[in-house]
Amino acid sequence: MSANNRMKAYDLIKLLQERMNESIIGQENIVERLIMALLADGNMLLEGLPGLAKTRAVRAMSKIINSDFRRIQFTPDLTSADVTGSEKMYEENGEYKFRFEEGPIFGNIILADEINRAPAKVQAVMLEAMEERQVTVAGKAYELPKLFIVLATQNPIEQEGTYPLPEAQKDRFLMHVKITYADMESELKMIRLVREERDNLSRVVDNRRIPKEAIFAARREIAKVKMSEEIERYIIALVYSTRFPLRYSKQLNIFIEVGVSPRATLALEQCSRVYAWLHGRDEVVVDDVKAIIHDVFRHRLVMSSSAELNEKTNDDIIDLILEQVPAPGDEEREMREKLKMEREKRELASGGSKDG
Repeated sequence: MSANNRMKAYDLIKLLQERMNESIIGQENIVERLIMALLADGNMLLEGLPGLAKTRAVRAMSKIINSDFRRIQFTPDLTSADVTGSEKMYEENGEYKFRFEEGPIFGNIILADEINRAPAKVQAVMLEAMEERQVTVAGKAYELPKLFIVLATQNPIEQEGTYPLPEAQKDRFLMHVKITYADMESELKMIRLVREERDNLSRVVDNRRIPKEAIFAARREIAKVKMSEEIERYIIALVYSTRFPLRYSKQLNIFIEVGVSPRATLALEQCSRVYAWLHGRDEVVVDDVKAIIHDVFRHRLVMSSSAELNEKTNDDIIDLILEQVPAPGDEEREMREKLKMEREKRELASGGSKDG
């Protein structure tokens, strides 16, 4: 791809981000993570209290992209056929035949609303769709579209009528992102935006839709983002600190019950590339890895009972991992600090200060 085409793909993705931020006030991090999941070709779990724009954010993205958006409201009585579709019988020339009618899973951007309310059989269907990019009905496999992403939501406080997501399914989510309240200024802007929408006040609206090809072009560019062996080894060290925590500290060993899977390694590598590309870099740096590790590890790390007794969260443990695992360049920085301190001590000892 030429430099001009590359800029076109990058500019279109930044336009997507800009327009989403105009629609979703005060949730820039969520907007960025949604776009990251799209570019990384991965699924995402959004967790937050009601009213924090989870559904609105996904809808906004689907409206801006020239895509087929489907929303599935998960409930305890939802069936597999409600998701996948089913075979319907019809008559033709006096003969009865069956044809497959697609369900809502056959879209590009799938909003799986309150996914933890679905029973086990429906969860199994979602697992196949997310992992295999296909669904099986009556023994026959049906491929899902090339552009396919599941953006699932769940409410952290309502437990009645919910089913905990199986660990295998949670592992299929590229990231698990927590949504928090917007700040006061953002809430003020939100009031005005909703009032404008309600009253149909005239606003300059950009109705251009971003083509799917821009997504695929961006993915090709992201695949070319460089990653040094130092960064690769750092990613592996972060992963291994969850599996063999005693190698790093006794505290980590006490707090971690089960470490992250190999999918976490791949997800951290891919998300680091996407993050670097979104921020205009053609090579991954340490800060790219640190910026997204919480969202990649959060749902994959299993805490011990000791961690729960100490009121630790998965995010607390990930913070500890970042403290315990040396990053590329840490030794060099420590050496510079050590030399600086030694120089200052020598200056003080020799009366090298201006007051001396």
